[in-house]
Amino acid sequence: MEFPEQLRKTPIAHRGLHGGGIPENSLAAFEAAVRSGYPVETDVRLTRDGQLVVFHDDTVDRMTDGSGKVSAFPLAALQELRLNGTKERIPLFSECLEAIAGKVPLLLEIKDMPGVPGREIARAVAAVIRRFPGLEYAVQSFQPAYPAAYKALCPDVACGMLGIKRTYTKEDFHGSPFWRVKAALLPRVCMNTAKKLDFISYFCGNYPSDKLAAYRGVKLAWTVTSPEEAARVKQYADNIIFEGFCP
Repeated sequence: MEFPEQLRKTPIAHRGLHGGGIPENSLAAFEAAVRSGYPVETDVRLTRDGQLVVFHDDTVDRMTDGSGKVSAFPLAALQELRLNGTKERIPLFSECLEAIAGKVPLLLEIKDMPGVPGREIARAVAAVIRRFPGLEYAVQSFQPAYPAAYKALCPDVACGMLGIKRTYTKEDFHGSPFWRVKAALLPRVCMNTAKKLDFISYFCGNYPSDKLAAYRGVKLAWTVTSPEEAARVKQYADNIIFEGFCP
């Protein structure tokens, strides 16, 4: 496996190139990234009826005038919602790929979905991607089972772990009664899983770090929001995932 060169060298647009009236994770944001030549970072999750959509949050509350978990909506109901008061709607994953495949690479985050096994989501994502043979891409997740399952299914695809060092809350672990134990173990699990994969994608504020410096795979930094932060982080990471400015 060779990590896609553009994802290593060209700054990656976080949730597409959004702002100025263009909502994150919208077709307009992906098209803007393509026009500017930036690879796209985006998120994928399942609807109630098993369709893959591009959406970051667990719930639709922040980005739409609706309320409730994405996983509680069938696709038809989700697509009636509009993003941030614009005409843009929540895209199907396949629509995102139609906008970018063969034009710019994709860095895909598979969102953590309790109760959805790694092999199930890996197969679902791979089935859609196979329809777009011109796509260069890599897969990442905060849920260790997901990139591991994707790597087992598609060994030639670059797969990596997302990580962050911060104080966790019960909500970060979907209300689990064992959340404190999970929070204590997560950084170690993240790094151990990353060593078996191809790259690590870590919060920019955690650079520099001795553990990250010792990691031998590709290192990405998210989410960089200024030229000054980009210049600092590029001393330690191979590439940045950015928003709020154009590097």
